[in-house]
Amino acid sequence: MPEPFTAPPADGLRFAFGTLTALPVRVTRWDRPAARAGMLCAPLAGLAIGVAAASAGLLLLFLGAGAPLAAVATVAVPAALTRGLHLDGLADTADGLGSAKPAEDALRIMKQSDIGPFGVLTLVLVLLAQVAALARAYDGSWARGALAAVLSAVVARLALTLAARAGVPPARPEGLGAAVAGVVPGAGAAGVALAVTGVAAAGGALVGAYDVVRAVVAVAVALVGAELLLRHCVRRFGGVTGDVFGGLAETAATTALVVMSLG
Repeated sequence: MPEPFTAPPADGLRFAFGTLTALPVRVTRWDRPAARAGMLCAPLAGLAIGVAAASAGLLLLFLGAGAPLAAVATVAVPAALTRGLHLDGLADTADGLGSAKPAEDALRIMKQSDIGPFGVLTLVLVLLAQVAALARAYDGSWARGALAAVLSAVVARLALTLAARAGVPPARPEGLGAAVAGVVPGAGAAGVALAVTGVAAAGGALVGAYDVVRAVVAVAVALVGAELLLRHCVRRFGGVTGDVFGGLAETAATTALVVMSLG
């Protein structure tokens, strides 16, 4: 029998939360329809992580800890709720890209358990940028900081939805990258992107008129940055891997935070 095109929403949510977070959610299906539904639901996993991150930051802020410590807590929560999976992917992707070796050798470097100099440098700079941007957003207002935290987490997972669209090949025949590569129809990815942008605009409207523009621009610029990295990785490695997905998520999140801190 032909494979069904869709999976129940519950299977999609379990796939999204079970693979993109460290929350105790058991993935009951690992087939293409479940992966498709899961990647379409990926921004919802980001919403849960973003709300938790913003809550931690606001708690410290209201207790008088100040914007820098609130920003550190806000960055720490997504790392904890993913067990550092996306940060590890970012580091491995940086090592692979920085190695200047052929695709097969670069992929082998990315699979190694240690982190090389390119990975360490990238992690340090990205985490510093995230903390600095969030501290600036919290300095603007507690609401802007919370919006930045939630928006960055959602956009990070939206970048994964777009990276899993049809036409993007896997670099390896196994792993998470192979499981989700090409599963999302282009129209579905575009629809999710438009929905997230609309929700971001609505969230910005709750903070202030200028924040509507700021939030929409943050989504757009973050997705452009992730798309540029995606295309470079596809050219360099021949496709995507789980590490590349992690790198895309952190790139989109950091870019969104930087935009939210401006102005």
